Amino acid sequence: MSLMSKLLISTVVATLTLSANSTLESKDLLTYVKKAVVKNPQVTVKGLKIIETKTHKDLKGWDVYLTTMTLEFNKKEIEVPETIFAKDGIVTGNLVNQKTGMSYRNEIKPSVPDSFYDDAHRLYGNKDAKHKMIIFSDPQCPFCQDTVPNILKEVKKYPEKVAVYYYHLPLLRIHPVSGVLTEIMHIAQTKGNSDITLKMYDLKINPKETDVKKILAEVKKQIGYEVTQDELKDKKVKDAIKADAKSANRLMVGGTPTIYIDGKWDKSREGYKDLISFF
Repeated sequence: MSLMSKLLISTVVATLTLSANSTLESKDLLTYVKKAVVKNPQVTVKGLKIIETKTHKDLKGWDVYLTTMTLEFNKKEIEVPETIFAKDGIVTGNLVNQKTGMSYRNEIKPSVPDSFYDDAHRLYGNKDAKHKMIIFSDPQCPFCQDTVPNILKEVKKYPEKVAVYYYHLPLLRIHPVSGVLTEIMHIAQTKGNSDITLKMYDLKINPKETDVKKILAEVKKQIGYEVTQDELKDKKVKDAIKADAKSANRLMVGGTPTIYIDGKWDKSREGYKDLISFF
């Protein structure tokens, strides 16, 4: 069970009636969260921030609030994303299409802030490229390995058309080795070795490996790139990976790979093909 699951209860059927008004405020949603979402007595809801309000073509009359809850657990504050649907004073944590079983909670994500398109994350392409793509990925994730390398190989051919911004999201509970691998990738990129990111997807290594010396040795052997343990200990490296995780949380990224094109979530992960097509 994830930490988030321990902190929260399911909001699929939780509802709360508030005073009917066209636009709810943070204080109204905070009341809902305290009463219907967070019921773990060990968790204190410190606040709630509305990131963005959206609508959906299938949900006429419903407003979708994309929010971030600030929770206190074990004397530590953490930020947890929460999607809230509201209509005529009725608030719920999820809406499901009865015919298809599709959860709209999983269909709506925030738009990408302009600040996410910074030089530190730009892997390929010119900053003034016509289109911008953001990728959240883990090189040991099988789904990423099937998708991300193909995308990178193709879009890097068109630097004037597409700028790729890469964010690290190591899934440490599934493949602990990704912690060190993403740090190596970050170091390489800061030194201008962007292709190390692509090569890392071909690395053959035990996903449960945690011995730093063994990991560094395999990267040097298989990829030909060398990083020292001292470089990995640099606080700036650790902070950069943590910042990427925070960015993923801000965009409600639920897994890898998650891709955004021109500020919008690319659910199909194939939107890049339209960007580079000449037809």
